Amino acid sequence: MDLRIFTEPQQGATYDTLLTVAKAAEDLGFDAFYRSDHYVSMGGGDGLPGPTDAWITLAGLARETSRIRLGTLMTAGTFRLPGVLAIQVAQVDQMSGGRVELGLGAGWYEREHTAYGIPFPKEKFGRLEEQLAIVTGLWATPAGETFDYDGKYYQLKESPALPKPVQAKIPVLIGGHGAKRTPALAARYADEFNIPFASIDDSRRQFGRVREAAEAEGRKKDELVYSNALVVCVGRTDAEVARRAAAIGREVDELKANGLAGSPAEVIDRMGQYAATGSTRFYLQMLDLGDLDHLELISAEVQSQLN
Repeated sequence: MDLRIFTEPQQGATYDTLLTVAKAAEDLGFDAFYRSDHYVSMGGGDGLPGPTDAWITLAGLARETSRIRLGTLMTAGTFRLPGVLAIQVAQVDQMSGGRVELGLGAGWYEREHTAYGIPFPKEKFGRLEEQLAIVTGLWATPAGETFDYDGKYYQLKESPALPKPVQAKIPVLIGGHGAKRTPALAARYADEFNIPFASIDDSRRQFGRVREAAEAEGRKKDELVYSNALVVCVGRTDAEVARRAAAIGREVDELKANGLAGSPAEVIDRMGQYAATGSTRFYLQMLDLGDLDHLELISAEVQSQLN
């Protein structure tokens, strides 16, 4: 069972804060450090001191960490042209020595697009499909050959398809709740399927859809990794759980119903229920990035038991 740390820097975090969390996660034995890709805070917060860019952040972390894997849940397809994204991710993979993973989604939060002058196209899913074809196609093109693509939204002609990543295959994550198009896209392009903030029943249903789509695509149904992203709030005592819940503006009962919350034993049991759906990896959404004791507790009393 892999445990990965998942951060939401748009809510308010400097690069130095993210570096501190990433280094702590690496030292404590977590499998990966992930971040969201947003430019505007959500839920009423002011987002101070302001946004950090996902791939600039990961480039910095690539040079300042040595083991932990690095990635996005999810890079917004609306933010980057696919050819440029392929170059960025390949370069960060080189900078990290081959530790990068790409979560790619369609983009959905219109407010951040209007806030920073980013076009917000009506048809996003079709663009995402072409972006996945282009990014993976550029990486897969043998050195010395060129890549062409003639799509509805993007056209590439005689691309040198450089640079190449260090990894022979950068893992690609696709996720979401869509019942038809999302599973089909995952079956075609993904190494991992992630469902964010979903119940156990919803996870089971969606993983089932992806398995069926994978088989229809000619892949083995368990060839993909299946994972959940869930908010985490762990404490040794009820008071500690309540304190951590209050720090992120949430109620304990709601967190227990919709995330991984409670004592280490309660969280391990909850993870076991998700694991029964086929999930083998958890992205632990850490909303209080100043609480490194929380990371230490999860490492010492949750991760150690799972291992």
